[in-house]
Amino acid sequence: MKIIKNLKIKNFIILFFAGIINAIGVTMFLQPVKLYDSGISGTSMLLDIVTPDFLSLSIFLVVLNIPIFLFGLKKQGVEFTIYAIFTVVIYSISAWLITDILPIDVSTVSPLAKSDLFLCAIFGGVISGIGSGLAVRYGGAMDGIEVLAVIFAKKLSLTVGTFVMIYNVILYIICGIVIQSWILPLYSIVTYIAALKVIDYIIEGFDRSKSAIIITTKQEEICEKLSLTFENGITFMNAKGYYSDSDKTLIYFVLNRFQVGKMREIVHSIDPNAYISISEVADIFGSDQVKTETNK
Repeated sequence: MKIIKNLKIKNFIILFFAGIINAIGVTMFLQPVKLYDSGISGTSMLLDIVTPDFLSLSIFLVVLNIPIFLFGLKKQGVEFTIYAIFTVVIYSISAWLITDILPIDVSTVSPLAKSDLFLCAIFGGVISGIGSGLAVRYGGAMDGIEVLAVIFAKKLSLTVGTFVMIYNVILYIICGIVIQSWILPLYSIVTYIAALKVIDYIIEGFDRSKSAIIITTKQEEICEKLSLTFENGITFMNAKGYYSDSDKTLIYFVLNRFQVGKMREIVHSIDPNAYISISEVADIFGSDQVKTETNK
C-alpha cells in the first residue's frame, strides 16, 4: 500500500504521452527506412526484420524489456519498475496501433520525411529522445539497456555510459552485417547522438544554471554586492590557502549564464585576486530567494 501511495497520477499521465511520442519517432521515421534506434528498442527493430511477420516490433519491445525491468527490480526499486513497465507497454501498444491499425502507411517510407535518411535520422532521434527523456525525468524508462548497465557495468569495470555505448556499437555492427550495408547503421549513429542530446536537455533543462565558487578574503563586500544585484541565495564557509597558509572564504553562488559576466566583474572590482570557478548545474531544488550563510 505504501508503494501505491508513492506512485503519482501526474507521472503516469506524462509517461503515457512519453510512450506515444517515442512510438511516433520510431515507427514514423526510423522503422520505415530501416534505421535503428539504440538499446533494446534497436534490438527489437532488428529482430522485427529478421523474424517472421507475426513477430512484430511491439511484441519484442515487451518480451525483451519487461523481463529486464523485473530482473533489475532489486537495484532500481518497485516504483521505477512499475513506471518503466507502464511506459514500455504504452510504447508497444502505440507502435502496434501506428503500424497495424491506423490508416498510416509506414511500410516503405516515412509518411513525413519520405526516404530522406538524414531527415529520418534527425527527426526520429529528436522525437524518440523527447519520449525517452520524459520517461526518465518522470521516474520510468523507455529501454531496459540502462538497467542492464547499472547491474553489469561495475562488474565489468565500466561506467554505465560506456556499457550502453559498447552495446549500441555492437548492435550497429550486427545490423550492418545482417543487412549487408553500412549506410543505415551509420545513419543510425546520427539518430543515437540526436536522441542523447535531446534526452540530456529534457532531463537537465535547456538552459542549465551555473554554479560559481569564489575564493576571497573580502567575503562581506562581495556577498553584499552579489545579493543586492542578483537577489540569489549565497552560501559561504571558511577556507585556508595551502601555499599562503592564510585564511580565506569560499563562496558558493548559483546563477544563470547571462549573469556570469556581471558576477565576474563585481567580484574582481572588489577583490582583483579572487579565484572564481564556474561549472554547470543540472538541477536545483529549493528556493533561490533563500539567502543562507554557513560558518559566518
